[in-house]
Amino acid sequence: MTNTPAPKTPKIRLKDVHKSFGDKRILQGFSLDVMPQESVVIIGGSGTGKSVMLKCILGLLEPESGEIDIDGVRLSTLSRGEREQVNAKIGMLFQNAALFDSLPVWENVAFGLIQGKKMRRGPAKEIAIEKLAQVGLTADVGALSPAELSGGMRKRVGLARAIAGDPDIIFFDEPTTGLDPIMGHVIDELIVKCVKQVGATAITITHDMASARRIADRMAMLYQGKVIWHGPVTNIDNSGNAYVEQFITGSAEGPIKMELRKL
Repeated sequence: MTNTPAPKTPKIRLKDVHKSFGDKRILQGFSLDVMPQESVVIIGGSGTGKSVMLKCILGLLEPESGEIDIDGVRLSTLSRGEREQVNAKIGMLFQNAALFDSLPVWENVAFGLIQGKKMRRGPAKEIAIEKLAQVGLTADVGALSPAELSGGMRKRVGLARAIAGDPDIIFFDEPTTGLDPIMGHVIDELIVKCVKQVGATAITITHDMASARRIADRMAMLYQGKVIWHGPVTNIDNSGNAYVEQFITGSAEGPIKMELRKL
C-alpha cells in the first residue's frame, strides 16, 4: 500500500469573497488557490476587481463575506499586530512604481527595511545597493532622485524595493504599464528571475497578454467579480471558454460587452 502525499496548503486562498461599494458589486464570489512558489497571473478588463482583490488580501479593504487565508491562517482572525507581521512578508510592485520623490533611490528601496523593520541606515543601504544590482542598476543610481529616472528605471527601482525584504509573497500591479514592448519584456524577465531568487509566491494582475504569458505558471480570468477560468499558462489558447478567447485575442465581437457611455 502506497502512502498518498498530503496535499500542500495553499500559500494564498480566497474562498467566495464578496466586496461591494454601495450598489456596485465588485467581487461576487471570488475563489482562487495560489500554491507556494507559484506565479499566478490574473487577467481581466479594467474595473473587473483585480486591484480590489489585492487590497482585500492586504487588509486595505474588508470584504463583506468570504474567507482569505495565508499559509492556512484565516486573516480575519488576526489581531492588528499579527496582521502587520503577515504584511511585512509581502512585497509589492505598484503600477506606477509609487516612489517617494523626496528620497534618493537607495532610500526608496530600503524604505521598508528602515521604517518597517527598524534596520539601521548603513546596513539597509548595503541591501538596497545589492537589490539594485539584482535588477541591473549600478550603485551610482542609488544616489539619484526618482525624477532623474526613466520609466523603465523607475520600474526596476520599484522591483528592487519589492524584493528588498526577501518576501514570501510579491504582488505585481500592472508591471508593464507605460513601458514600450522591449522594456516590458526586460521587466518581465527580471520579475521571473527575482521571484525565483527569493523563492516567493507571486500574484500579478494585468491586461497585457504578452506580459502575462511570460510571467505566469498559471492564469486565472476574472469576469463580473469571479474567476471564470483558470489553468496552466500553456492551456490559455485552448481554454474552451468564449470569454477567455475574446479577451486574449482582443476581439470586439464576443460575450464580453463593453459598457459605453453616451457622449
